[in-house]
Amino acid sequence: MSATAPAPSALHVLEHVFGYTTFRGEQQAIVEHVAAGGDALVLMPTGGGKSLCYQVPALLREGTAIVVSPLIALMHDQVSALVEAGVAAAFLNSSLDAEAARAVERDLYAGRLDLLYVAPERLMTPRFLDQLDHLRDTRRLALFAIDEAHCVSQWGHDFRPEYLQLSILPERYPSVPRIALTATADRQTREEIAQRLRLESARRFVASFDRPNIRYTIVEKDDPRRQLLAFIREEFPREAGIVYCLSRRKVEETAAWLQEQGINALPYHAGLAQEVRAEHQTRFLREDGLVMVATIAFGMGIDKPDVRFVAHLDLPRSIEGYYQETGRAGRDGLPAHAWMTWGAQDVVQQRRMIDESEASDEFKRLARHRLDVLVGLVEATTCRRQHLLAYFGEEAPPCGNCDNCLSPPVTWDATEAARKALSCVFRTGQRYGVGHLIDVLRGNATDKVRERCHDQLTTFGIGTDLDDKRWRAIFRQLVAREFVAVDHERYNALTLTELARPLLRGEAEFHVRLAPERARSRSRRSAARLDIPGGIPTTVFDRLRAWRTATAKARNVPAYVIFQDATLREIALSRPTTLAELAHISGVGDRKLEAYGEAILEEIAQAG
Repeated sequence: MSATAPAPSALHVLEHVFGYTTFRGEQQAIVEHVAAGGDALVLMPTGGGKSLCYQVPALLREGTAIVVSPLIALMHDQVSALVEAGVAAAFLNSSLDAEAARAVERDLYAGRLDLLYVAPERLMTPRFLDQLDHLRDTRRLALFAIDEAHCVSQWGHDFRPEYLQLSILPERYPSVPRIALTATADRQTREEIAQRLRLESARRFVASFDRPNIRYTIVEKDDPRRQLLAFIREEFPREAGIVYCLSRRKVEETAAWLQEQGINALPYHAGLAQEVRAEHQTRFLREDGLVMVATIAFGMGIDKPDVRFVAHLDLPRSIEGYYQETGRAGRDGLPAHAWMTWGAQDVVQQRRMIDESEASDEFKRLARHRLDVLVGLVEATTCRRQHLLAYFGEEAPPCGNCDNCLSPPVTWDATEAARKALSCVFRTGQRYGVGHLIDVLRGNATDKVRERCHDQLTTFGIGTDLDDKRWRAIFRQLVAREFVAVDHERYNALTLTELARPLLRGEAEFHVRLAPERARSRSRRSAARLDIPGGIPTTVFDRLRAWRTATAKARNVPAYVIFQDATLREIALSRPTTLAELAHISGVGDRKLEAYGEAILEEIAQAG
């Protein structure tokens, strides 16, 4: 930015560079605060527009903004998007060869860059710090933006030790404003971010964590692969999605099985070779309708806006992890779906992993609490979104867009049945698994039951009124809610916990949800599908998407870097006939209007 040019306003930059006429939510307040030199800690949901909160101030302030980002793929795509918008942006990371890196450093030294993305380990090298010192001394260091700031938290699974070193920034560059941003952080993690990055006195901006365009559905496991396949085929047969699994083996097996069923799926986990991971991630970002089956190693910083669903085949580790992972769906604001299948064994496995970890007792205590909160979410019989937002300290009315709101579950007072189950666990010596206990309760005089004289117990046959499936549901809930524990040393035998005492004594009640019948209506599904999004004439929309795909391929960038689906939808609906009309479409800035305007108008004209 020239020192003699009149300073543009934030709204001018927003409209002419990025193509938007208004800020959303807290964006304007954040932009103005940072542009004026203030420090900020920003907590905003994925898809809420965090990047603009530092990109606009970077263009308003003199000099170069340094953006700290943990992921090479994210840097590459964000820089590509900025360059498409006409912004002088670059990145420095290990993907560049020495000559290319030196070229970026020369541009930085000469003041030719508005934004530079760097990995935290690169920023902390003496060579790069010397370059930053030069920018500081010549008053050309605009700001520091620390993206994915939760990586500094030692409580989270995205912890990056190199982020801790960023605390030197206020010491070395005290007059340079800093903005730290994250899409998810509970209260404890927020405080840890502020403390470790020395942002205790920074102004905090906490946006609503609600993602109203995401529908939440949680089902009990019953052949989960088939359940997943039915979900994809019925809801999003040709759309991009992410399927999370807990283990690497399950990732590869699930991806291979989906491929056999005709789904374009790829695996991703930390055990794959680096070049394979890079290839799969690039394909996911640049191809339409690809499903990535992955562990939690995949996803942080993925900017792909048209992910239509996120599915979990295993229970996540915490409600915060669940929120972060599901938040990768629907970043473009269009309808998306967060779908999960779970079972009591998931809870048992997670608790076992916590107990057997080498973490501190305090870490284990917090991990158990976070898991218990997640179990409360999956067991909930009321609005899922209310439970989810409550974890982040936010109150909300019933959403009308989760499974519990759309098909309120039927609950059953299973207090008496639960007492029978707990009594059977006790009478059989707390040495047997679910199958044997159900045989005793239902009076199945198998050889093993007779051999152990369990057909002589007072609990033998007291549960003949319930079938095997209903008893398994009760035991599943008893395990999930920790009325009984699973002893892995004794072949998954069930043992009573302290929580079982008040229930056995008649001092507590036990209610369970009944599995709903599968909905036959296709009307609700149509709201989330995008075959004819929002009544758009699909000939126009499809032509625009095909043009975008070809253009992105020619420019070697992801399709959404050219234009997002939401922008193409608006173009297809309004069908502009002049460049002036096209300029009013959200997401069409000056640079993109100049580069692509005539081609878009031609596509519209040819659609008739």
